[in-house]
Amino acid sequence: MSDPMIFSVLLVVLLGLLAMGVWVAVALIGMALVALVFFSNAPQGLVLATTLWGHSHSWPLAALPLFILMGEILLRSRLSQDMFSGLAPWLGRVPGRLLHVNILCCAIFAAVSGSSAATAATIGRMSVPELTRRGYSQSLILGTLAGSATLGLLIPPSIILIVYGVATEQSIARLFVAGILPGLMLVGLFAGYVAVLALRNPAQFPADGDRLPLRQKLAASRRLIPVMLLIAGVIGTIYTGVASPTDAAAIGVVLSLILAVSSGGFGWDALSQAVLSATRTSAMIAFILLGAAFLSIAMGFTGIPRNLASWIATFDLSPYALLAVLTVFFIVLGCFLDGISVVVLTTSIILPMVQAVSIDPLWFGIYLVLVVEMSQITPPVGFNLFVIQGLTGIDILRVARAAFPFFLLLLLGVVLITMFPQIVTVLPNAMGR
Repeated sequence: MSDPMIFSVLLVVLLGLLAMGVWVAVALIGMALVALVFFSNAPQGLVLATTLWGHSHSWPLAALPLFILMGEILLRSRLSQDMFSGLAPWLGRVPGRLLHVNILCCAIFAAVSGSSAATAATIGRMSVPELTRRGYSQSLILGTLAGSATLGLLIPPSIILIVYGVATEQSIARLFVAGILPGLMLVGLFAGYVAVLALRNPAQFPADGDRLPLRQKLAASRRLIPVMLLIAGVIGTIYTGVASPTDAAAIGVVLSLILAVSSGGFGWDALSQAVLSATRTSAMIAFILLGAAFLSIAMGFTGIPRNLASWIATFDLSPYALLAVLTVFFIVLGCFLDGISVVVLTTSIILPMVQAVSIDPLWFGIYLVLVVEMSQITPPVGFNLFVIQGLTGIDILRVARAAFPFFLLLLLGVVLITMFPQIVTVLPNAMGR
């Protein structure tokens, strides 16, 4: 049986297990066992035992539960209200006015949570009722929220970048730094789109009656200072090499706890909920990563990734053509799986193909996250769409239509980093490691 046929059989096994509702991690282990039993001579039990044991104590992976806990703590604090009240006074005269609060609040919360769904839930719970009350277009409220919440996947500390770094043995610190400029680029694209709409159709944007003097604006923004210091501390220590991502995550947990307690309304109940939620999420991701590691080892024994990469090389695809094919593939896959599952399912097979055409794995990680961001706002399994539907009760297709312009802006972001890869690589190269 040829390698493409073997791969097709294994893919059918995986999709069949997922369709039956089997956990993603168990489906990955099942697919790997089929590959080892039927398409290799490796001892299945020994490979399974050594792989699960060897990958169950990864020091870089220790940053994952810490960053998740940091986000969960801030999710239960008054951070979203502080951000809205701190940013709103400054945006009354900007084209698009308070819609930019959605974008900027999502960017700020993304930098302290690392989660797209948590960003959508936290900011949406606060901004949707307030912007609706002020008379802003429902489609623009939903679109800016759905699109901007995807920044939680890219702006460090990104949970999915940690997963990619562990799965591909890339430096998590360099991946974090590589995500900074693309994240800011997307913030600029989203804000620019809203500003252009406002300049072309100013009547659609309600006048903001709040005209505060500078002293009151500064007073309203004082609660943003601790959050910005937290972001600068976590990312700055990683960039300068003072702390590893794991060390920075531990510092971030302590500082976020201090920030949440000092803001009021955060007690033992909120802390216990944050710890339990972070534990559940971390265990789920760690289990998926163990399954992915076993699948990667199994694929190595079968030789399928190497042979598939050689087979694709016979088509003589340019790097751009390969990226175009992969973009369509990831978008379609992301319509049915969450972002972390997409990453762990594909990296062991896709990465050899990418390296075969001399694409930098570090750059590819940021590209992959951008494409996965697009899948977060595409039905039927766009997680951000589900979160916003749950918050508002609005039909998921209406939310998807509102988010479609931001899907196109994310696609433009993919094009820009492909044409100008320095957007991704300049900061990691400046780190010198």
